[in-house]
Amino acid sequence: MELVSPYLVAIVIAWLLSHIIKYAIATGQGKRLDLTHQLFISGGMPSSHAATSVAIWMVILLKDGIGSAIFGLATLVVLVITYDAVKVRRSSGEQGEAITQLIKETKSPVKLPRSAKGHTPLEVLVGSILGATIGLVVFLATK
Repeated sequence: MELVSPYLVAIVIAWLLSHIIKYAIATGQGKRLDLTHQLFISGGMPSSHAATSVAIWMVILLKDGIGSAIFGLATLVVLVITYDAVKVRRSSGEQGEAITQLIKETKSPVKLPRSAKGHTPLEVLVGSILGATIGLVVFLATK
């Protein structure tokens, strides 16, 4: 019996590392964000959604095999998460920014909406590569 789940370890490491990288990039760009805000920010490089989902997908692939039912389910989840990050969330974020701009330009009394950014395809790709790497390392470390 394993004391620590490699599946959960992969998720936690991928989430933490992707947000640490986002924080470093934001700091390098001169942005002043507090750490708490940065750990929960939506959008940015790399995609933590892709990193976490691909990290556990990789552990499942290596531990349970390509023919397992859980691998099939994990593959579906990764596809939904990455599609949503690039297409749905990005589109709604762009719409939110456009609505905010219209409200400001027309000096409307309507309260400004909160708009969360999605991810560019590059952010999802980098997050996926990060996640696959973390999943491989976790698998090898817990083998």
